[in-house]
Amino acid sequence: MTMSELPPPLRLTVRGKPAPQGSKTALRGKNGRVNLVESSKGVGPWREAVRAETQRSGAPVFTGPVTVTLEFFMRRPQSHYRSGRNAHLLKDDAPAYPCAFGRDDIDKLCRAVLDGLTAGGAWLDDAQAVQLHAAKSYGPPGCDITVRALARDAAHDTAHASPETTAKEAI
Repeated sequence: MTMSELPPPLRLTVRGKPAPQGSKTALRGKNGRVNLVESSKGVGPWREAVRAETQRSGAPVFTGPVTVTLEFFMRRPQSHYRSGRNAHLLKDDAPAYPCAFGRDDIDKLCRAVLDGLTAGGAWLDDAQAVQLHAAKSYGPPGCDITVRALARDAAHDTAHASPETTAKEAI
């Protein structure tokens, strides 16, 4: 696929509190069967919001390798602000980035979005994402998502071909 044949990028903004897709907990039901339950209560609604926004975009399905860029925006905690008449000002020691220990791991946030994109039909399988760029910042809660198709690079294919393949092609 050449650059001119590539589908346009998919650009979405999903509003709402990003939720990490954490581990699952196994619970035994009354019938003896084991059910897997999400450990994060917010991941279901968040993944559904990503799915719905993906479908609403009406973008075609990506069928080849893609690069995904995710920028998560988290609400700044009230404890970062001063009090009284200066309540609108940040404290001098307020962190610049959301990096509270044990909360909102970026890899788990990405997993929830990738699964939402799969459910929304952005691609055939999230294994097509061969490049992933992610960031967390403070701002109105949500996520800016960009998915771009990658062009097949013939020079890259030749440079990474096995010696056997290269020898066969030379004959």
